Amino acid sequence: QVQLVESGGGLVQPGGSLRLSCAASGRAINRYTVAWFRQAPGKEREFVSAFKGGDTHYTDSVKGRFTISRDNAKNAVYLQMNNLRLEDTALYYCAAGTGLITSRVRVGAAYGNWGQGTQVTVSS
Repeated sequence: QVQLVESGGGLVQPGGSLRLSCAASGRAINRYTVAWFRQAPGKEREFVSAFKGGDTHYTDSVKGRFTISRDNAKNAVYLQMNNLRLEDTALYYCAAGTGLITSRVRVGAAYGNWGQGTQVTVSS
């Protein structure tokens, strides 16, 4: 099992930027498909982005604004979030899984390892 700890959340104005980090321990993160999900109050958990092999995946609402990356040397995954909007406000989770086929990377239930989440609040 890999343990995941997110950080980097905070309060930011619309149009601002944040960089979320997901530090992994226990296993090498490059063995996993890694993803970011988010959950806003009163809403279902939502896929944000994933890194599988050399491919990246994004939900439509964040394309062109968010970038997922991975640093195998630091055993970490990042989510650079630019041009943040009010609707990006949510608790953001890092997830890792193995054996995922591409069609499942957007499915939360496909991931067996989750962090505790980091809060992102976009407000003026």
